[in-house]
Amino acid sequence: MRKFFTLMAALVLTLGMVGISDARQPKQRDSVAGTFDYYLLTLSWSPTFCLMHPENEQCTGKGYGFVLHGLWPQYAKGGWPESCPPLTQLNAQERAKGLTLFPTAKLMNHEWSKHGTCSGLGAMGYLDAADKALARVQIPEALQPSTTVRYFEASQIAQQFRQSNPGVAENGIAILCSGPELSEVRVCLTKDLEFGACGKGVKNQCRAGQIRIPPIR
Repeated sequence: MRKFFTLMAALVLTLGMVGISDARQPKQRDSVAGTFDYYLLTLSWSPTFCLMHPENEQCTGKGYGFVLHGLWPQYAKGGWPESCPPLTQLNAQERAKGLTLFPTAKLMNHEWSKHGTCSGLGAMGYLDAADKALARVQIPEALQPSTTVRYFEASQIAQQFRQSNPGVAENGIAILCSGPELSEVRVCLTKDLEFGACGKGVKNQCRAGQIRIPPIR
């Protein structure tokens, strides 16, 4: 009988600890296509990417400056949906459209699967939105592809984008670095692809002082 009560006590304690553990786990929001607050247009500075991935096909002397990394649905309170069902593959027409926007097929397929499926627009609708978003944001003259190294502070890069894109708010753009070098520029857009405010967690990620802008390959 003593063994029985001992086992029962251990079982109750174990279940209680599981309940406590489960209660401490943050609840994950289900990813539902079309359920998000705004877009994050992410432009990658290709020369920096190619310093770390020289074998990538976008790094074979094509002279890219900024390239489309992705158009990402975001939540205003932070985080984002991803890989929203139903997951579908791009058809031939959609792939052809995507390759006019993304530097590689691998990146295109990844971005559609992880982020595009959550737009609620379908594949061609998402690619059209990415096309319009790219056209919406003008690259500053000082940040066009160049064969020479340049140096700017992150605040200067953001200011150049604001000057080239009237309407970009103070909290509507973020500059990211990889070590001492420019990595990405992220611009926040409404679901109608107008300039808008960034949500929680979207912020500059560069060191203080000047950062290096590598030349094109």
